[in-house]
Amino acid sequence: MPVSAALRRLLHVRGLEEEQQRLALETALAGLHALGLALERNRARERRGRRRIASAADQADRIGALVETQSATRHAAALVPRIAAVDREVARLREQYLSKRVERRQAETLIRETEAADALEGSRRAQQDLDDWFGARAGRARSAAASARPPLKKL
Repeated sequence: MPVSAALRRLLHVRGLEEEQQRLALETALAGLHALGLALERNRARERRGRRRIASAADQADRIGALVETQSATRHAAALVPRIAAVDREVARLREQYLSKRVERRQAETLIRETEAADALEGSRRAQQDLDDWFGARAGRARSAAASARPPLKKL
């Protein structure tokens, strides 16, 4: 039985769904990476502010460095829960992607097995046709040989 068009369409749809999930996962991973970079930048800004506090010559510079340090600390504190939420979203999207990948592979396996069974059946039919042809040819040769012999006399 040849692979149906519906099964091939199912494989195509599964491939498209997998691709969409992969793209969503890549987008979420890029967002997570950007948030991680933003957190690192804020922590570096906080360190620079602390160094400026220590090296400030006058009161205004110290106050400016303190404000910068506090601002960076607040931004970093706000980023941590966002990073955790995006990390959970990435895990969820990864699971969905892997699920779609399994579904696509199942459809591929089903098509491959059907094609292999078709090829095996075709090979069996071809061998059966050859056997039938050879048997018919051998039968014709025997009947031709029998008709070429002189008839036996009865005693």
